[in-house]
Amino acid sequence: MPGVAFGEAGRGGVRGRAAAAADLGSVVINKHLEVRALQAVVAVLAAIPTLFGLYGIVFGPAFLGVTSPWPSDLDSHFRFLSGVFLAVGIGFYSTVPNIVAKGARFRLLSALVISGGVARLVSLLVAGSPSAGHVAGLAMELLVVPLLVLWQWRVAAIGRA
Repeated sequence: MPGVAFGEAGRGGVRGRAAAAADLGSVVINKHLEVRALQAVVAVLAAIPTLFGLYGIVFGPAFLGVTSPWPSDLDSHFRFLSGVFLAVGIGFYSTVPNIVAKGARFRLLSALVISGGVARLVSLLVAGSPSAGHVAGLAMELLVVPLLVLWQWRVAAIGRA
């Protein structure tokens, strides 16, 4: 029917444009809120590797509740990895101010964390279940971080639209 077709096409009139502008305004607000939410979540979660990395550098393997003496190679390796952990946390903080445009850096840092999670999973399978804190870390590394990568990708895609 011509009337129905015209009625559908007629939605682009003054009322239709006002509704579309209102929708566009809510999309912009929602996009801004989603970016802010992602920034807040990443800023909070980046504290984990930053603080635990710093703590591991300062206290070495004693951080795990083990008593010394331990081999100097273990101490060296533990503090090295703690430094890497600290650097990853600082790297995530560097993505927060412009998280939409820092996708490549965000994905690289995430790949480092996920790789560490895979190594931790190997340890779980070979050596047995670690402490609850390390199991929580495993969940962060293999579940939360990949979800954050997807969220950052979504926010960046919305930002380009």
